[in-house]
Amino acid sequence: MSHTILLVQPGTRPETRTYSDYDSVNDCMESVCRIYEEHLKRINPNTPTITYYVSQAFDFLDQLADISCLIYQKSTNTYAPFNKEWIKEKLYILLKRAGGIQTDVIV
Repeated sequence: MSHTILLVQPGTRPETRTYSDYDSVNDCMESVCRIYEEHLKRINPNTPTITYYVSQAFDFLDQLADISCLIYQKSTNTYAPFNKEWIKEKLYILLKRAGGIQTDVIV
C-alpha cells in the first residue's frame, strides 16, 4: 500500500483545485469513480439508477482541466507523479476486476 494524493482541477480557474489523500492507489481509484458517479447524480437527480460506460467516465476525466496522482515511493522517500492517462489505465483495471467493465457500470 502506497500513500496516494489525488490532485483534481475541474475548471480552468486555479481556485477549483482540490486534493485528497488515500492509503492506497486502489482507494484513490475508487474515489475517482465516486467523483464521476456523484457528477452523474447531480446532472440526473430524478434518475433512481444510473448506468454508464467506462468510456463515458474517461470522457468525464478528459473534460477536467487537470487530474493527477502523487504516489509515495518508499525506496526514494519521495512522491512520483502520474498523469490522467495513467489514472484511466488504473481505473479500467479496477472496473474490470469489479466485473463492470464488459459493458457498463450501474450506480
